[in-house]
Amino acid sequence: MQFGLSAACALALVAGVLALPPTPVAPRQANPQTSAITDFAEPWALAFLPDNRILVTEKRGNQRLVDPATKAKGTITGVPAVRYADQGGFGDIAIHPNFAENNLVYFSYAEQSGNQARAALARAKLVLNTSGGGALQDVTVIWRQTQNVQGGGHYGHRILFDANSTLCLSSGERQQFDPAQSMTSNLGKILRLKDDGTAAEGNPFTGTPGNTFWALGIRNPLGIDFDEQGRLWEVEMGPMGGDELNLIERGGNYGWPVVSQGNHYDGRQIPSHNTRPEFIAPKVFWNPVISPSSLVIYKGDLFSSWKGNAIISGLGAQGLVRVEISGTTAREVQRIRIGKRTRCVRQGPDGALWVLEDGAGGRLLRLTP
Repeated sequence: MQFGLSAACALALVAGVLALPPTPVAPRQANPQTSAITDFAEPWALAFLPDNRILVTEKRGNQRLVDPATKAKGTITGVPAVRYADQGGFGDIAIHPNFAENNLVYFSYAEQSGNQARAALARAKLVLNTSGGGALQDVTVIWRQTQNVQGGGHYGHRILFDANSTLCLSSGERQQFDPAQSMTSNLGKILRLKDDGTAAEGNPFTGTPGNTFWALGIRNPLGIDFDEQGRLWEVEMGPMGGDELNLIERGGNYGWPVVSQGNHYDGRQIPSHNTRPEFIAPKVFWNPVISPSSLVIYKGDLFSSWKGNAIISGLGAQGLVRVEISGTTAREVQRIRIGKRTRCVRQGPDGALWVLEDGAGGRLLRLTP
């Protein structure tokens, strides 16, 4: 699938995909060297500016600006109020593909509504100052989840741009189950939007809000990225077991909550994907789980044998999980232990991997061969 239509423990058993711990096809590359840059209060996401400085979101509602060369850490003001509770707070951040011309940044967060909350996506102009910080100006919410929910789980809200400024957004099902299959709710979906938050051209469904949907039947999608062929990959947390790596197809239905490779937390069984072939099955699933928190498809040259691989940060895995992709198939080939819950992984401009640890004092790490 070409998404850009506007032009897109030890080695755990990978149940249903591999019967034994996998052996890499490509030569195994040693675990990376790790250097710590600085630490944060519950960091959640990072994005690189054109000058190689890094924007970092902190879950309580702070945005920081880091110079990796000097390790100086400044503050970006103007972040709207966030609902900080459970899994909710300040979320993902991405810069517009034309940031050098428009200075636009996009960010997601949990938005309070009475005693309930929903995910929101906003954009703003980033104005930097000479003291290593800056401010968000003209903050505008361009998208919201259609339902407010009292609980604080499964926001999703990862942001991804393609080269044509079309925006992909993941929306969790907020632990409400059935909305993931509803065409009148944008919970449990992968959305495809213009950079102003309206529906992108070429989406498979019609109606409101269905005209923004790209795929449905999604549970808690915390990582999305394109491969070099323009295909969209997504990683999500399953229930009790059944974390998934999916190849997202236009109009595809991934089955939640009808099918899963895991079960409900109260022990009730959920039919597996092979019982309902009309739903698209994951390319890899994990039981025991890795608790995936973000995803990058590696496209650099620094880790030469990892090109085209999916690199997944894992809260439960306490590190990175490397998955080899061959065409439309995938298999886990390596665990890279960090030793702490790992919240976000991104590829830097020089091909290094940059990792955020989860929680209070979570460090920003740079990984090199």
